[in-house]
Amino acid sequence: MKKSLLLLTIVLFQLPLLAQKITKQDYDRAAALHMRNLSKKIFNLNVAVNWYADSTGFSYITQDKKEKRFTKFEFATMKAAPLFDQDRLAKALTDILKKPTSAADLPITDVRYINRSQISISADGKTYTLNLNDYTLTPKEVQRSNLMERKSPDGNWIAYSDKYNLYIKSVKTGETKQLSTAGKKNYEYATYYGWGEIIEGENGERPPHFGVQWSPDSKWIQTYICDLTKGQKMYLLDWSIDTLYKPKLLSYYRGSPGDTDMVYMTPVLFNIETGEELRKDEFRNVNTARCVWGKEPGILLIQNGKRGYQQIDMYQYDVTTKMQTLLYTEKSTTNIDNFNWWAMETWEKMILTSEKDGWKQLYLLDTKDKSVKPITNGTYYVNGISFVDNNKKNILFTAQGKEDGRNPYYQHFYRINTDGSATTLLTPENANHDISVSPDGKYFVDNISTLDQPTKTVLRETASGKIVYELSKAIIDDLLKQNYKFPQPFTAIGRDDTTTIYGAIWKPSNFDHTKKYPVIDQSYTGPHTNMFPASFSDALGRNNQALAELGFIVVTIDGMGTAGRSKAFHNVSYKNMGKNLTDHVLAIRELGKRYTWIDTTKVGIFGHSAGGYDAGHAMLEFPNFYKVAVASSADHDFRMEKDWWPEMYMGWPVDSSYHYASNITMAKNLKGKLLIVHGGIDENVNPSATFKLAEALVKADKEFDMLIFPSQRHGYTGKFNEYFNKKLWNYFVEHLLGLKPIWDIKLVQ
Repeated sequence: MKKSLLLLTIVLFQLPLLAQKITKQDYDRAAALHMRNLSKKIFNLNVAVNWYADSTGFSYITQDKKEKRFTKFEFATMKAAPLFDQDRLAKALTDILKKPTSAADLPITDVRYINRSQISISADGKTYTLNLNDYTLTPKEVQRSNLMERKSPDGNWIAYSDKYNLYIKSVKTGETKQLSTAGKKNYEYATYYGWGEIIEGENGERPPHFGVQWSPDSKWIQTYICDLTKGQKMYLLDWSIDTLYKPKLLSYYRGSPGDTDMVYMTPVLFNIETGEELRKDEFRNVNTARCVWGKEPGILLIQNGKRGYQQIDMYQYDVTTKMQTLLYTEKSTTNIDNFNWWAMETWEKMILTSEKDGWKQLYLLDTKDKSVKPITNGTYYVNGISFVDNNKKNILFTAQGKEDGRNPYYQHFYRINTDGSATTLLTPENANHDISVSPDGKYFVDNISTLDQPTKTVLRETASGKIVYELSKAIIDDLLKQNYKFPQPFTAIGRDDTTTIYGAIWKPSNFDHTKKYPVIDQSYTGPHTNMFPASFSDALGRNNQALAELGFIVVTIDGMGTAGRSKAFHNVSYKNMGKNLTDHVLAIRELGKRYTWIDTTKVGIFGHSAGGYDAGHAMLEFPNFYKVAVASSADHDFRMEKDWWPEMYMGWPVDSSYHYASNITMAKNLKGKLLIVHGGIDENVNPSATFKLAEALVKADKEFDMLIFPSQRHGYTGKFNEYFNKKLWNYFVEHLLGLKPIWDIKLVQ
């Protein structure tokens, strides 16, 4: 009798657990809210415009369930009208393409304004000129420029390379002149090495490249010597070729942090008339010196950054007098990663962006007396310059964090005079503003939204910010029919007990506040970017809602050390990227205290690339907090990465901070469930660190899972992307929810 009562008690205790299961309907609901499926049902989340080059108007495309609409807006009338008769164009396309074409879904991939009676369209891989008077389509011969040569501005000479040397050829006579003579394989003039240039085998040929800059007066050529003689390579094995039964060896030039043998680029100039060669060996660098010809004859502007990213120098070089002048130097005890400049030569000025005073701001450099004066000044972050009015000497720029009481990741649009006066907010709405400015700077199109406010797209005047026309509103009826829960923004306190950090929460559409939900952290601590989904399209594009539908609370958090705020905020991650998740842990714990429906005993994390590093690192740095992780295409050890990114954020020369930030050296700390994923031929983040982490985990006798896509690069495409998404979903379902997952589901509906 006692034994029967005991068994009954156990069964009754387990009934709630046994009753819990995940269904195909749950997966279908999740798939329906994935952007690959939503994109067929919701429209106008971010409307792009094609400005007419003559600034008389623009065209744009909007869509609803019934049709895609092509519209023009002309400033002369300040009215919108159809760009063309879609029925007539459909008939013309049907005739010329020899296949049925629907007016509601024209197969047009590109539209370009030519004049009031002609536009250029691209369809079915070909380009046509459409005559708007009679709707005739004339095939257009696309002039494809020869990438291996460059014509001089005066049209008299063509520059090209042959056998690793630079030549010019007279357009009139065909006469050739050899400008360089020292070129040879791996010491090559007028070329460069590309980011993803794959070489077959060890000694195969690199893809051909050519690059020169003619001076505006056609008297000089500036180019580079690409010195590959001691350059280090990374390697890949391609196992995915069906016809081969051995892997194909692939190699590519890519230095790692701390390498002393690197590919070096040396600026060099040639006088076309005399053949004189001016080598700028003082700028021989692993970080290519940026050279730009000025409008003034013979003046070259040179930006040179020292390795380690702690000093940038700006020079002006006169090729005629051989005089070189230092215009500006910027130094940092951490790094410089937000420096840029624009030459305003009619003013004898340069506009700079710099964080030298603690926030990314605009400065005006006088190229004559070398004085530097602030244009903008405040505790906010300038994103960039959209337009400069040379006559009025004012600047249109985007910035975030300037408006008190607003989310610091919402971008706004401003006008300011170059002397720092008359700062004007042109986008007053408390929202994010994605901006596109007309060629003459008189108008701009503004996509206004937030993570929980659908997009409204308007045309505004830059003189006042006044809205003069509404282009569209997002159509999200089908989204709302699915009981979509808008993401919820939140704030928390950072590790310094003072700084406010920001994040967002996604809940399932069948959210029940009486339940407790596991938490999944979507991470990318950068530190060159930030993750807060400021716009409506960004919030949807994360696909976090789809994951939440399976029974999770999904969060994304911008902790200290990420970009977009003060330099001090950003510097927290310098030489310290392994600690970037500290604020995530604090924020999730704070949310757990705030909301009873958040279960901080069941926390997962996922991320890709640098986010994949985060996911792996979370399991090793915080093994008692994070229980499940999916780390894809991750740079698990920065010493095995491309040189520039770690040297920017972890410092140079390489020191012990690299060792302590490595996931590989911490493999023994793993307690929870970890899935590591990589593309087999990823030339961006080489898969070697993922394999090395696997080796370290085995040696530490740690159980883990690994998935390799032999044919995939840094991103996963097509069926591989779908497979990865299913794997990610099910990994959390099984190991964080503790339920039996379903594999036979259809992600793409």
